Amino acid sequence: MKNQGKLTVFLGAVAGVGKTYAMLEAAKERLSEGTDVVIGFVETHGSLETETVLKGIPYISSKTQEFLGKLVQEMDLEVLLERHPQLVVVDELAHTNIPGSRHRKRYQDVEELLASGIDVYTTLNIQHLESLNDVVAQITGVTVSETVPDRILEIASQIQMVDITPDELIQRLKEGKVNVPGVAAEAIEKFFRPGNINALREMSLRYTAKRVDCQMESYMRNHGIAGPWPSGEKVMVCVSGNPFSTKLIRTAKRMAARQNAEWLAVHVVLPGEMQKNENEKDLMEENLRMAEKLGAEIVTPHGDDIVEELLTLARKRNVSQIIIGKPERARFQELFHGSVVDKVIRRSHGISVHVISGRKNAADRKRETIAEDNNTSLGHLSRRQRYSATPYLMSVLMMSALTVAVSPIETFLGPVNIPMLYLLPVLLTAARWGRLPALITAGMGVIIFDYFFVPPFYTLHVDDFRYVISFVILMIAGIVTGTLSGRLTDQINYSRQREQQVSALYSLSRDLTAVDKLERILDSIARKIGETLDGQVVLLLPDERNNLVLSQSSSTDHFMTESEMNVASWVYERGQKAGRGTETLRSAKALYLPLITEQGTHGVLGICFFHQNDIVSPQQIRFLDAFAGLAALAINRIKLADEARQAHALAESERLRTALFNSLSHDLRTPLSSIIGAATGLLEDEDVVYSPDARHDLLQTILQGAERMNRFVNNLLDMARLESGMLKLHKDWCDIQDIIGVAINRLDIVLAKRLLDINIPAGLPLVQADYALIEQVIVNLLDNAVKYSEPVSKIVISVKQVGQNLEISVANRGNPIPETDLSKVFDKFYRLTSPLQVSGSGLGLSICKGIIESHNGDIWAENNELGGVTIIFTLPLEYELSDKLPIEGGD
Repeated sequence: MKNQGKLTVFLGAVAGVGKTYAMLEAAKERLSEGTDVVIGFVETHGSLETETVLKGIPYISSKTQEFLGKLVQEMDLEVLLERHPQLVVVDELAHTNIPGSRHRKRYQDVEELLASGIDVYTTLNIQHLESLNDVVAQITGVTVSETVPDRILEIASQIQMVDITPDELIQRLKEGKVNVPGVAAEAIEKFFRPGNINALREMSLRYTAKRVDCQMESYMRNHGIAGPWPSGEKVMVCVSGNPFSTKLIRTAKRMAARQNAEWLAVHVVLPGEMQKNENEKDLMEENLRMAEKLGAEIVTPHGDDIVEELLTLARKRNVSQIIIGKPERARFQELFHGSVVDKVIRRSHGISVHVISGRKNAADRKRETIAEDNNTSLGHLSRRQRYSATPYLMSVLMMSALTVAVSPIETFLGPVNIPMLYLLPVLLTAARWGRLPALITAGMGVIIFDYFFVPPFYTLHVDDFRYVISFVILMIAGIVTGTLSGRLTDQINYSRQREQQVSALYSLSRDLTAVDKLERILDSIARKIGETLDGQVVLLLPDERNNLVLSQSSSTDHFMTESEMNVASWVYERGQKAGRGTETLRSAKALYLPLITEQGTHGVLGICFFHQNDIVSPQQIRFLDAFAGLAALAINRIKLADEARQAHALAESERLRTALFNSLSHDLRTPLSSIIGAATGLLEDEDVVYSPDARHDLLQTILQGAERMNRFVNNLLDMARLESGMLKLHKDWCDIQDIIGVAINRLDIVLAKRLLDINIPAGLPLVQADYALIEQVIVNLLDNAVKYSEPVSKIVISVKQVGQNLEISVANRGNPIPETDLSKVFDKFYRLTSPLQVSGSGLGLSICKGIIESHNGDIWAENNELGGVTIIFTLPLEYELSDKLPIEGGD
């Protein structure tokens, strides 16, 4: 396997900044270093500077092709691949090749060069980048038709920015140093305005800077550099389920906008996250949605240590500034729990930390109070467990049973071992139901142990202080085991949820890869998403008039009312998600996402959750985005396959049309010329008295030409009937020897000077077939054998019974056919190259194949031992009626 070549792109804001010149200078430098460099294609646009620097670099001549009445120069990809230099210089990456070229776009030529292990230097203007095409059109008012997919620049090993000031560029245009001087003034007026040029320059610089930033992050990862490197500004804001987080998000947005920097909104998911009260979780989702709406990248790492996760992510993403809020907490709470803000500041090491403090307003305090009330004493219980009495009844039952079991053997166990036994129900309760039931069980254990087993008995009074230590240890054990168990349960639930999501994505991806029908793909998408996210799914695709129509639903009763269809149409037209869970048209019942790929929007995915009261989380939306991405790629793949099939069918139709016209012009002109010549001789030379033999020869010529034309027309009609499916068989019991005799008589003139060797054994059974069609098959085979053999050679006709079939063969002694072409002789309009002057339409054998297959027989060609070709076909025998029918050669 060859190593992939390296791509270097010389990127500019607009034409005329000197990309080609810079590329050629770099190529010359590589050439001076001993690199094998050639010019694949360079467009000088008449620039003397470019033509001067071009001298001295080896040049592969371009192909000259005619297109729309003009001669066009195109890069000769085949010669470059055969030459295989180390470096090829290819100008104008976004160029569209003329029809008939190997690839439609020049960037596809470049991809093939790279795949062959050849390095490539190329040029590109920023307006030709696919993802920026609409932005450029909005800025300049000019829609660029020639675009390059972003993936081409993503695989580039290096991007070199070539830039000059707007004034310099406009001056170059006025001087005629760029493109054609005659259109420079118009270009300056409509496109090359200073404002447009500066906007495009900024886009180019931004893209290049982002690419350099990605390369730097990759380098840091590959070399284990913790970072951050202060090469550029990147802001990270810490988001929680606190109402105060909205202020932090707005502050981060303003800071990022002022510094023209990227920014991230980060929320660390702790093990107990899933057990938070609903109000706090809803507020968290609202905060993350707000950050996403303002343009932040949402990141939700999972871990036990908030500080460690924040700083690890900051160093990994090369964050320069962290924005974090200082919560309003009492001093003793910070002393007991520690301060996240203080820990972040102490461990930030090179990252600027902005601490934002502020007071909550009345509404925020009320929301927090409700959240705290809902969370009070609920520990890490799920909603179902909070309102279930089972954990507490089981705790009472276990404690009661243990007390009854221990009482008879109290003296044997002693006061030291009994508290250890009461730890057992605490551990079991913590492992099964979490922290709160474990705490209650521990409290029950302390009370029971004190009441029944600590003197003075049957009172809660304690004389020995050592028992108090046992009580405290019992309570601590309940707290610790309950907390750890709750965290473990949360991690298990989270892992299970992620595993289900990944499995669903993998399953859908596998299903979509294996299916090649659009209906089955849509059904698989709707069914899988509906099962995974517990909702009803619809898929809407555009019709011929580009109007959305319902194409698939996961259930028969769909929710697509007129208002819902309007929301889906809005999503399709604008390529943005809308509906429930978003900030756009949020009153809709369902959430709608566009199915987008590089080729455009292919449709809309809608999901209506069965539990309408649940809030749609950003995680669910991102999960749906992943589903929508897979669905869009699958639909796009089917569309591309359909387009490829249509293009192949169109090309095949064009090829057949061309072959048919060529055949018509040849096969009709030749016999017509003979007929006209013979008829003219008879008419114009009336004074000449032809001998009977000469007159017979002229009439024979006319007859042969007419029969030849008749066979050609019949072949065309037969092929049309076969192609349209209108060929109907009129089967009857036939004698194959009679059919062969009639076929020979039809070709008596053609076969007059040929030696026929006919081998038909006696006693062959009759065959049920269409007499006229099988006769036509034998006529075509004999005519084909005559055309592709010498006039003096022999033609052999053989018939024999092989098992349940009757096998008929026609062999000549001409030139053998290459093994690779034996199966092609039955293709429409396929004609072999032969030293003989062979005429014909190339339809005869194709018609034979269609007729024989309609009889459930087989036909094939093979080279024979005498140096010629044998065409063999079989017809099935039907023995169930043979006892009622006469046998050839029988009495």
